[in-house]
Amino acid sequence: MELLFVTIIGAGIGITLRYLIPGRDAYGIALMPAVGGAATALIWEGLTWLGWKYDGGWIWVVSLVGGALVSIATIILTVRLRRVGDARLLHQLSGGRA
Repeated sequence: MELLFVTIIGAGIGITLRYLIPGRDAYGIALMPAVGGAATALIWEGLTWLGWKYDGGWIWVVSLVGGALVSIATIILTVRLRRVGDARLLHQLSGGRA
């Protein structure tokens, strides 16, 4: 049950970061909640396999902060790659005039 809670909170963090960090026109609305939820769930599961207890406070902190950091990195990389790709495609389609 805790895995469900941490995944939903991670998705909420992802959607919040979508609106806090500029560049959201470069990716879709569902990307950040999906990344935030998936990263948080994977970190949570990894920590439980390492023996961390479900009722401990640190597993929550590490999972949620880790999910937020993965979401931030994904936003930064996605925006950067999208801008470069769009500029390259515009240059190619315009025959070098743009």
